[in-house]
Amino acid sequence: MPEPRFRRVFPLVLVIATSVALLVVLQAFLVTLLVATIASGLVYPVYTWFVNRLGGRRRIAATLTLLLTLLLVLLPVASVLGIAVRQAVQLTTRVRPVVERLVNNPASVDELIRRMPGHAQLAPYRKQIVARTADVVNNAGAMLITWLSATTRSTVELVIHVGLLLYAMFFLLLDGPAMLSAVLRHVPLSADHKAQMTQRFVSIARATIKGTIVIGLIQGLLSGLAFYVAGIPDALFWTVTMMVLSILPVLGGALVWVPACIILALTGHVLKAALVAAYCGLIVGSVDNVLRPRLVGRDTEMHDLLILFSTLGGLLVFGPLGFIIGPIIAGLFVTSWSIFAAAFQDAFVDGTESASSADR
Repeated sequence: MPEPRFRRVFPLVLVIATSVALLVVLQAFLVTLLVATIASGLVYPVYTWFVNRLGGRRRIAATLTLLLTLLLVLLPVASVLGIAVRQAVQLTTRVRPVVERLVNNPASVDELIRRMPGHAQLAPYRKQIVARTADVVNNAGAMLITWLSATTRSTVELVIHVGLLLYAMFFLLLDGPAMLSAVLRHVPLSADHKAQMTQRFVSIARATIKGTIVIGLIQGLLSGLAFYVAGIPDALFWTVTMMVLSILPVLGGALVWVPACIILALTGHVLKAALVAAYCGLIVGSVDNVLRPRLVGRDTEMHDLLILFSTLGGLLVFGPLGFIIGPIIAGLFVTSWSIFAAAFQDAFVDGTESASSADR
């Protein structure tokens, strides 16, 4: 390889190798850093307001911004989740004897079937239902107990990541714009395209979080109200669960209220089951259909179908925070293609004209 060419290729290989090595080193904290970056961008206007009021004291302004974030966001969320976890533990305590009774005495399932409406039609399949119900209940009980144990073990890890999140946000508020400018200087795009990519990142993150929080609060509270009126135990726990599940477009809280309605119907409360199903399906379900396109789709300028699959894919790949990361990747994908089309528009036009001339 000629020396001038080697001098050009070697830095590229060196950059790729060191970048991959750094990603491997930081892989356990990449999601935390990404969330810190997004959160810093969202609270940056608050930080600038403090800077202006404090005469340019940036460190004090960053500290006050983090304290405000901690008091208004993190502590309320932690309190609600703590109550939900406490109710989940109580629920597990009550469910465990039922699980053990059903597993050790399948005849109790047979008794339950006899009390169901329309049990005569189920009579030919009674043995299969008893066997399957015992399996399902056993697996569900084991899964719930395992989930609670895993939640307890991960509490320390969560506290560490929250501490790292706040620490990273402090320096991102102070030096974030300078870091971003340093990175963008090495990106071979025009100034307009760099600004477009940056704006796209911030707008999608803001729209996704805003839309998810608003939709989650409304759907969770409305569904929880229905659960409370219907007399379903641990309504607060199910309310928080439906708030969290609302990040899934279309499905959302239906993963909770549909099984709840089935259980109500099977235990003889058919009218309650029908009313809860109608209320959650028509009224609560319409909240997602009406608000999500306006709160998320309009600001992100993405089709509802792309938002749905990017959200689901993000959750599968990145876990709970994938509801933010997935749409951001999809939005950057759309933006990169628009930049590509604009950069090579002349080539496309020339190629089309040349092909048309050749055809003639």
